[in-house]
Amino acid sequence: MPGEASEPLVDTALAQRAAAGDREAFGELVTRHQAHVFRLAHLLMRNREAAEDVLQQTFLSAWRAIGSFRADASVRTWLLTIARHAAFERRAQVSRERLDPTPLDDLGLRAGWGGPSPEEQTLAGERTALFAAAFGRLPAEDREILTLRDLDGLSGGDTASLLGLSLAAMKSRLHRARVALAAEVREEMRHASR
Repeated sequence: MPGEASEPLVDTALAQRAAAGDREAFGELVTRHQAHVFRLAHLLMRNREAAEDVLQQTFLSAWRAIGSFRADASVRTWLLTIARHAAFERRAQVSRERLDPTPLDDLGLRAGWGGPSPEEQTLAGERTALFAAAFGRLPAEDREILTLRDLDGLSGGDTASLLGLSLAAMKSRLHRARVALAAEVREEMRHASR
């Protein structure tokens, strides 16, 4: 799409304005990237409340460090790198605490509080549960690369940079993660049909 090529330029301009103290420009960056940051935080934390803490810490850290942003990578990649570090720090703080992977909102919907009909909910829930179970059995490295590349839509170069890999190594890891996910989904389907 024509507008996509200019998005990094808009982000860079917003980052420069924010570095000069423009809080509105920084707020626009938050609006543009908070969903991607939250998705990664939730993937890494597996708990909505902890992911919200990571989201907040990410943007606090980004505001403090916005003057150091040099546009070597995209703003999104820079923010996701900060989020990744914030999540690892948070996980280290609560390493012994068991985190509930199911957000309360999801439990409410599964209990029938709003949303689609019970039949639609059952079918969607079965598919989601099947995929989530398969995805959840993947190693953290596989879940992370699939989220960054396939869900967040980062470029190959940005994904490789964020993970500290060469582009070839990132492609190899991504392919392996996709094959592993397909195998896990197939295994889940086989168990579900019994």
